[in-house]
Parts: sequence; C-alpha cells; structure tokens
Amino acid sequence: MSARFDLGFEQLPPAIPIFPLTGVLLLPRGRLPLNIFEPRYLAMVSDALPWPRLIGMLQPQEGRGDAGEPPVYPVGCAGRVIYWSETEDGRYIIQLVGTARFRIAAELPMQRGYRLARPDWSPYRGDLAAPPAEAGLDRERLLRALKPFLKRHNIEIDWAAAAKAPDDALVTMVAMGSPFQPSEKQALLEAGTLGERARLLTALLEMAGAPAATEPTGVRH
Repeated sequence: MSARFDLGFEQLPPAIPIFPLTGVLLLPRGRLPLNIFEPRYLAMVSDALPWPRLIGMLQPQEGRGDAGEPPVYPVGCAGRVIYWSETEDGRYIIQLVGTARFRIAAELPMQRGYRLARPDWSPYRGDLAAPPAEAGLDRERLLRALKPFLKRHNIEIDWAAAAKAPDDALVTMVAMGSPFQPSEKQALLEAGTLGERARLLTALLEMAGAPAATEPTGVRH
C-alpha cells in the first residue's frame, strides 16, 4: 500500500515513535526502505500508520549498538511512511521519506515495547520548505572525490543520473548511501544548511580517499 500527504509545521505531532538504528541516515526529502521484523517495531509501524505516519529515525550513540534501549544522539529525522506492505511471514516492508529533523526534548513512557519521544521541531522548521535551487555545491569537486571512494567500497551508481540530479538530491543521495562512520553520518544530519552539508560531504569523501594515495606498495588489508 502507499500513501502521500504533506504536513505543515503546525501539524507536526507533539510525540513520535523513535527507531534507533546504527549507521542509518535519513535526511529531509531522502527515501529510506526498511524491513521490519522485530515485534516491538512491528507494533510501532502498525501504530504509526493511521496518522500522521511519522517515525523518528535516530542513531544510538557510537558503540552502543541497537539492542535494548541504548542512549541515542539528540538529533534525528522524522520520516513519513509513503509505502508499506505485509509479507506472508509477518514482516512489514516500508519506505520512509524524510520530513523534518528534530531534537529530542524528552523521552516518554514506552508503548508496546517501542520508544516514544517529545520532539522539538522548532530548530528545523526550514526542513519543510522547498530546497534551494543551488546549494553552493562544487559538483565537479564532489564527483571527483566520490569516484575513488565508491570504487574503494565496491559501490556502483548511475553516473548519468547523478550528473543530472539537482544539488539537494545529489547531496542527499550520496550522504545517505555512503558507508561513513556513525559519527560522520550524524554530523551530516546536523549540518545547518544544505550548503554546509555539501561542503562537509565533500570533505569526508576527500579524507576517505586520501589514505589510498599514500598507502605503501605491498600493504594489504
């Protein structure tokens, strides 16, 4: 099944379920597929579907893992469920689209085994606005840094589509899809503007590619 709707700032809810997941980055307007199978998260999705179909994606603090109720980074991104289906073995297959970031103001009592939080949306009101046509992105520099990074990680992308993508879509696609460390993904999430995120993303790609140029001949990992 699928659903499409838009929320204004005043319609953002005072409480949302939160889903801590290490290494998973959701950004505003980004799309994130998820395979839901744990009973508590099956309950979470079931409860979120009627309205407003928002789930808060956060990362546990680095090194804490996903089990139990680990402490989480204070900033996450709420995604609205735009597609869901049920499998014969009792799983949910869902897709989220990033709606707006939030800061956790307080955690609330758990519900049916999953965590709830009171979000502070106010610092990220601008996430609901249309993205700027240009992000101050140096596309040539980013793509130049991206190619060796993807080659090193055996990742393939559609370069023709990447070249044609708007600045915000390109930055979001690369940031969400690249295997950065959790702390680096959190820094990308918390970047104040799209331009800041683009510059940070380019710097991370360049730093990740630097060791390959200086690695001594014969060294293998």
